[in-house]
Amino acid sequence: MDIFNVLTLIGGLSLFLFGMNIMGQALERRAGGKLRALLGKFTTNRAAGLLTGFGITAVIQSSSATTVMVVGFVNSGLMTLKQAVNVIMGANIGTTVTAWFLSLAGIDSGNVFVKLLKPSSFTPVLAMAGIIFYMFCKSSRKKDTGMILLGFATLMYGMESMSGAVSGLRNVPAFQSLFIMFKNPIAGVLAGTVLTAIIQSSSASVGILQALAVTGQVSYGAAIPIIMGQNIGTCVTAMLSSVGANKNAKQAAMVHLLFNVIGTAVWLMVFCLTKVTLNLPFLDNSASLFGIAVAHSVFNILCTILILPLSGVLERLVKQLVPDAKQPEMQSELDERLLAAPPIALERCHKVAADMAQTAISALKESLDYLYHNTPELAVSIREKEEKTDYYEDILGTYLVKLSAKPISESDNIEAAKLLKMIGDFERISDHAVNILESAEEMQGKGLAFTASAVSELQNFTLAVNEILDLSLTAFLSDDLKAASMVEPLEQVIDQLKEQLRTRHILRLQQRACSIDVGFVWSDLLTNLERTSDHCSNIAGCVMDMAHSNMNIHESLRSIRNESEDFQQKFREYADKYTFSQL
Repeated sequence: MDIFNVLTLIGGLSLFLFGMNIMGQALERRAGGKLRALLGKFTTNRAAGLLTGFGITAVIQSSSATTVMVVGFVNSGLMTLKQAVNVIMGANIGTTVTAWFLSLAGIDSGNVFVKLLKPSSFTPVLAMAGIIFYMFCKSSRKKDTGMILLGFATLMYGMESMSGAVSGLRNVPAFQSLFIMFKNPIAGVLAGTVLTAIIQSSSASVGILQALAVTGQVSYGAAIPIIMGQNIGTCVTAMLSSVGANKNAKQAAMVHLLFNVIGTAVWLMVFCLTKVTLNLPFLDNSASLFGIAVAHSVFNILCTILILPLSGVLERLVKQLVPDAKQPEMQSELDERLLAAPPIALERCHKVAADMAQTAISALKESLDYLYHNTPELAVSIREKEEKTDYYEDILGTYLVKLSAKPISESDNIEAAKLLKMIGDFERISDHAVNILESAEEMQGKGLAFTASAVSELQNFTLAVNEILDLSLTAFLSDDLKAASMVEPLEQVIDQLKEQLRTRHILRLQQRACSIDVGFVWSDLLTNLERTSDHCSNIAGCVMDMAHSNMNIHESLRSIRNESEDFQQKFREYADKYTFSQL
């Protein structure tokens, strides 16, 4: 094996890892909705958890990535440790799918139809189809389909390059000696562990083992312990991801490690005893690509069969090794580990944004109540909710920017943009709640009071604001286009109400019915309430625009006001409901 073979080997390995990476990312984007559906099936049911772990790993082609996501789910409170145990077991079986694809490279037959199954026969066609989809289609889904095909073709070309580069090693004595050494099961396990820990992918390390198998020097006696060690090496990624996480997340990572260590220890002992007592001759045979795929699947299935009935025991053991904190830890609302699965990360953003929206709306409504029932407890609650909303805006905004930088689908990108636009409006609504609270406290501190007519007018105004808050919240939480369409006409009526109430206040000033000091507070209240309705209008407009993949909110609102007959009808209804008769 000369320097050129070494360079070919390095190039093949690079193509193989790159192809696996881009194929996994494209599969993840393409199956974004399905990933959300799989996430919804996380239950305490063992079979459901097992199938979920298998399904997600089969899609993204990496048990390490799935386990990192599980650590993120547990850290964020999306999943319990009990659920995580079953999902991790399923992920270990799902990761064997890659080896079956790679085993197709070992097909050798003179039959035309059988030869068509060989990757070297069909990957050029896949590559051509992939480049057509990627370069000439505008749809992001079709582009992702192209990337899947290109990624698969790239990893298969990488596999063939590696196999070709190492084929000359079959006659190298040092190489033969190396795999004779790996016939020692302990050495084989250590080799598999180290290799997988370095490249952080058991699927990739199995692919490398399959490439080396073409030399004919890799026996089943050496390959099986290496495969066992690969399962331990893949735990490194999850263990690293748990650094800095809460106790539950550390426990999830420990589940992954113990599952693989216990499974490897038990079946390695069985393997060694069988090897010594039965002296199976097939262990000295050269391992084929297909045989390695079978061994990989059988080993992971046997580990699951062994530990699945004992999942409760494994959970208790992990809790003994990583005990719960004496003080409850604050769960991270948005875990960066979830960015490895953008569709699921976006789903979590929706949940946090929904909490933020309800907090902001609640703060504003409480401030309206404070105008009439000014209790200290209510004031504390309003300020706490405003601070909580500020916190939500900070973490959500930062997280969504990071998410948008990931390779996500067009629809997910639109959803992320929608959330970024709306969280600013919800934060401003909570600010207005504090402004209203401070106006009420100013009146209380100075001993000021509104006239009876002013109180009546304000009550009417706050009823309209309460309704627009409810409509905008419903529109956001449920993507309710009907509720969203009712916000803008009510916002226009609130604008008119504000001007009417200003006029009435001026008349009271002229009649000396109220003071200038009260007038300043009155003006501040009207301004804050009217601006609150503006933010509600922005939220509803954003919901409508995103439903039609349109980002130009203000243009859409102008179009609705000018062209919609429904808008005019709802405007008249709200005007009759809330507007005072003209003086």
